[in-house]
Amino acid sequence: METQNISNNQNIPYKVRLSRRARRLRISVGCENGVVVTLPWGFNPAWADKFVREKRRWILKSLDYMKRFAGRTPLRATRREYLARKGEALALARNKVLQWNGIYGFNYRRISVKNQKTRWGSCSKKGNLNFNYKIIHLPEPLVDYLVVHELCHLREMNHSRNFWELVARAIPNYKILRRELKKFGTTA
Repeated sequence: METQNISNNQNIPYKVRLSRRARRLRISVGCENGVVVTLPWGFNPAWADKFVREKRRWILKSLDYMKRFAGRTPLRATRREYLARKGEALALARNKVLQWNGIYGFNYRRISVKNQKTRWGSCSKKGNLNFNYKIIHLPEPLVDYLVVHELCHLREMNHSRNFWELVARAIPNYKILRRELKKFGTTA
């Protein structure tokens, strides 16, 4: 993996990351790393500049969105912060699960909080609900959506039409919130 700083003629600074595992060009925008273009190994790095120009409007919109939430999301997820905030996040997750499960009445085993890099939450086949400790940095409507999303996986372990109908019972505007959550860089 190789990283180099490049700035194109559109005044959007970005980094290029070459990856042996990547299968296609990809752009990510985050509070911590800024704009990163991932290229499959062997691709010409000049393609990154063209790709950034093509996606300029989306990148600028995403950067603007990130500025609005920069104060709410941690710039660095250190182990120290995780250990210091884990209890707070667990209390939030438990309260929200109790609140929203009042609608569904699902059985679950355990609620836990983890320091995950790529997920906001998950639901195991055993009925355990797991949440990223960084939920404490999310706006409340996104926490609500996230908790309902994972609760509904207790009934439907997929993203089928039935699953989304379950989510819509409690969160009718789930599509909007799902898009908002994706802008924070991880998936539910």
